[in-house]
Amino acid sequence: MTRDPSQSLELRHLRCFLAVADEGGITRAAARLGITQPAVSRTLAALEASLGVRLVDRSTHHVELTAEGRAFRARAAAAVDAFKDAVAVARAPRRPLRLGHAWSAAGAYTTPLLRRWRREHPDVPLELLRIDDRTAGLTRDAGSRVDVALLRGPVDSAELVTTLLHREARVAALPSDSPLARRSALVLADLRDQVIALNTVSGTTTLGLWPADARPGRTLTVANTDDWLAAIAADRGVGVTSTATVALHPHPGVVYVPLTDAPPLQVLLAHRRGPGHPSIPDLIALALKVTAD
Repeated sequence: MTRDPSQSLELRHLRCFLAVADEGGITRAAARLGITQPAVSRTLAALEASLGVRLVDRSTHHVELTAEGRAFRARAAAAVDAFKDAVAVARAPRRPLRLGHAWSAAGAYTTPLLRRWRREHPDVPLELLRIDDRTAGLTRDAGSRVDVALLRGPVDSAELVTTLLHREARVAALPSDSPLARRSALVLADLRDQVIALNTVSGTTTLGLWPADARPGRTLTVANTDDWLAAIAADRGVGVTSTATVALHPHPGVVYVPLTDAPPLQVLLAHRRGPGHPSIPDLIALALKVTAD
């Protein structure tokens, strides 16, 4: 079995090489590292022997990197930086993982998700934050307040990475004394003569949900879920939402009735591209498990 030469390397070898490369000489590298010049030379020679390449040209008064040395320098620096980052993360207290949502969180899966996270990841608190915005703050200045968000409907943003968790059926939200509230099921055309309450800030329903020949002609604009529910309960309009609202937002003045011809709504877990909270992959994995049960 061939022995991997990298197994004999240690972080000190990389740091020594980088010091020589940065300082341009053995003497200054030794002073920077706080060791003797012979120790620097031995460490550098051991690194080159392990790699099987010459990294530094010592034939001149000022040492210079070889072509191999210049190529290796960037990788060595990245390895040392990665080690520093790993140590910093391990030593730092684990900050909470902030989960944003615009409305209804994960619906009926919300409590199981929060409970299982607390049980399986007790060292990282999971904070649920409601932000009235289409992407729960991920693409606005408020984005720094959340690490990941539960979103509904299509998300058209190159800034975000999304994972589909599941799909929710749609329901009509009606005043409790509406004749339509006594029906066991409805179709979108049943609402064409109604005033449609639309949450234009964080909601997902638009008039485009209806076929062109059955599209309602009147709308009422609201800014959040609370105002949307209040308007419907006061008989100022009706609404369309997903089954998650039924579980998370029961209201004595509102009745929810299934819409049999409305397309289901995607539920996504989204986060910004690039570095983020280290526990985001764990949350995605757990959310997929919970919603698959």
